[in-house]
Amino acid sequence: MKSFLRAGGRMPAGLVASALLFALYAQGGVAWPLGFVVLAPWLRALDAAPTLGAALRGGLGMAVAFAAAVLWWFGNAIAGYVGLPEAGGVAIVLAAAPLLQPQFVAFALARHLAGRRHGAVVRALVGASAWVATEWLWPKLLGDTLGHGLAPSATLRQAADLGGAAGLTFLLLLANEAVACAWARRRDGVRAVARPLALALALALAMAGYGAWRLSTLALSTLAQSTLAQPTPGAPTLRLGMVQSNIVDYERLRREHGAYAVVREVLDTHYLMSREAVIDHRVDALLWSETVYPTTFGHPKSTDGEALDDEIRSFALAAGVPLVFGTYDRDADGEYNAAAFLDARGEVLGSYRKTRPFLFTEYVPPWLDGPILRRLLPWAGTWRPGDGARVFPLRLRDGREVAVAPLICLDDVDPALAVDAARQGAQALVGLSNDAWFTAHPDGARLHLAVATFRSIETRLPQFRVTNNGVSATIDATGAIRARTGMGERRLLIGELAVAAPPPRTLAVAWGDWVGRAAAIGLLLFAIGSGVRAWRRRRAARATASMPVGTPAAASSGVRFAADVPVLTPAARAVAAVLRLCAGGGLLWLGLHWLSGEIEAGSLAQFRLFLALVIAPSLAAWAIERAGAARVRLDDGTLVLELRDRRIEIPAARVAALSPWRWPLPAPGASLRLASGQVLPQGLSAVDTPALAQALAAAGASPTVAAAGASRAAAYARAWAGVRRRWFDRPLVKFGLFPLLPALPAFRLHQIIAYGGAFGEYYTFGLKAWLLALAIWWGSWAVGMTLYAAALRVPIELGTWAAVWLRPGRAAGVRRALVVGGRLLYYVGGPLALLLRALQG
Repeated sequence: MKSFLRAGGRMPAGLVASALLFALYAQGGVAWPLGFVVLAPWLRALDAAPTLGAALRGGLGMAVAFAAAVLWWFGNAIAGYVGLPEAGGVAIVLAAAPLLQPQFVAFALARHLAGRRHGAVVRALVGASAWVATEWLWPKLLGDTLGHGLAPSATLRQAADLGGAAGLTFLLLLANEAVACAWARRRDGVRAVARPLALALALALAMAGYGAWRLSTLALSTLAQSTLAQPTPGAPTLRLGMVQSNIVDYERLRREHGAYAVVREVLDTHYLMSREAVIDHRVDALLWSETVYPTTFGHPKSTDGEALDDEIRSFALAAGVPLVFGTYDRDADGEYNAAAFLDARGEVLGSYRKTRPFLFTEYVPPWLDGPILRRLLPWAGTWRPGDGARVFPLRLRDGREVAVAPLICLDDVDPALAVDAARQGAQALVGLSNDAWFTAHPDGARLHLAVATFRSIETRLPQFRVTNNGVSATIDATGAIRARTGMGERRLLIGELAVAAPPPRTLAVAWGDWVGRAAAIGLLLFAIGSGVRAWRRRRAARATASMPVGTPAAASSGVRFAADVPVLTPAARAVAAVLRLCAGGGLLWLGLHWLSGEIEAGSLAQFRLFLALVIAPSLAAWAIERAGAARVRLDDGTLVLELRDRRIEIPAARVAALSPWRWPLPAPGASLRLASGQVLPQGLSAVDTPALAQALAAAGASPTVAAAGASRAAAYARAWAGVRRRWFDRPLVKFGLFPLLPALPAFRLHQIIAYGGAFGEYYTFGLKAWLLALAIWWGSWAVGMTLYAAALRVPIELGTWAAVWLRPGRAAGVRRALVVGGRLLYYVGGPLALLLRALQG
């Protein structure tokens, strides 16, 4: 008990210590070395967590502590935007912390599960993989990750061109694990401490060594060169004039002066500062901030709007340089946050539509939108997201043409957009942002700039970034900030950076966000391997059992009941039940929206939603149940629970009651009450309750135990447990491998129609494109077959419950018949219907 209390007290201390370190680490500057130790106190607290539930609480606690220490300013910004007290905004951020920072929860759970059967090295690798895989599967609202804290280190941040900021995060997590391991071994001697510390030092030195080499290849001979304001002599450059007008709070100004007066003031200010850039500084092009022209350019809504559009075109013509500015765009589907490109003749080259509008303030997903939400959040935005990266040519006065890719505000937190732009031939990035809501919270602007910096490191593209009130900056290909403005100042920033044609191709550009994908695949393989090993252990245990249960010999030896079932605490059961309900609700929601046509089959949105709403909660529930896997048997009058880490023995005579679970979630089960009145904390899930009740009664338990087997809940449990699980009922086979059978002929038909042969896409675009298309078809069929199986499950459950209520004694037989029918419809009916449809076609 004392050790348990010490472990329980260690968690709050670890949370507080790591939160304080995070608060310092987030300040940047000289605090970047804290990235190698910031998690160590929390990791030591997790090491002491005795159960999966304790690890879950530790993960949730760290998410909340991180939000309080690092993202408090976000709560204040939300409060200012929606008109709440600052405390209310902070409370919203803290309540949403598990959604804003889900990697802490996934890391704590995966690390705890891996640590039960593996050593520190495997535990660290699994935990780090869970962290970066979660950030890949669940893109965070602000795009932050642990590796961004290394932005102030000119050498260490260079490794981001290998695996992005996610790669730096993975390495920092391993270094933190090594430091925590060294601290745990501090009483075991110098040699025991030196080994993990040497690993942490080796990781840091490897990053520094690569960074130094990379800087040298980019023609920066010393670290001091990162402070130079001029690009390398003789290199082709791009010189931009960026206008930071410091005009904010358009809505207040509209109320006070009217819409036209506000637009007039904004444009006149930008005209004046831009003329200075063209005449005095001889810039190649002009860059204005996001939504600087707060109406639809090229699609005027009034005669005044049409006149202002013509005025902007005339200004670009008079300036004689290209102009890029933030505005709105629209089509038949709605309006967009956009960037317009005008050439030196004032003609429109085109417009880019912001791909990642800010959730709620700019954009509401269609599945969430509706009259009720609009009444609750009248300030919610109505913009639509764009369709990805685009590259535009800037034709300069000297005859050169420089390809640039725009990123608007939150676009720069998505590595994929910058990577796609680099693949399309971009030579520079131009960022347009409106950080007005950070005016009173410079921590937000600093984080946004740090995240944007990594887009240049990953792609090795220079970046020109303008905001309306700070921080505007020029960032070279190494991530060095060559020039910048302050917050809340009106300033014309002149930036000149070298542009390469073509720019160097990095591993991050060639492979994209491969670290997150590789981590997810690695976790999947690890889970499969662990499952196979566990299955082999159970099979070996059954094979070596002296006498099988149910034989006369077994009866004479006293073995009356045996089963492999999950043993769950109330907290673990509640979490697993909620996760199962979330997965079921996610399937229902996906099915309804797919039938209504709101979600396109085979789209990236469908796959992401399926992973987030169905796969993720199902895997989490499965992990909780696997963590509680136990062998339960009744042997010589004693009920034995053999868990992973302990063995519980209860004389049958001490069992006073067996209570079937009223709600069979996450599966049918029962709880034990002892003669002392204590309810055993470990509940038995997926157990044949009537068989256990009968065996306990025969072994000398209270007579009330036998009565538990006659309840309707027990009848459902017997029906549920009475269906033998075949190998083809395993989820990996049923929902992973089997959908490949109908997917292959459908994919082949698509290839023949679209490309003239089964391998037409391979011959036209290469193996990667062909495999990606196959994966999309396979994934589409997997989602479809999962929805089909869910539809078949409905009559099975309804029929079983009907039998439970009308004929409890026959419920098991009814369920077996329904399950057999469901299997036939799934494995035979589905392919047969597809074949008949093909023959009819």
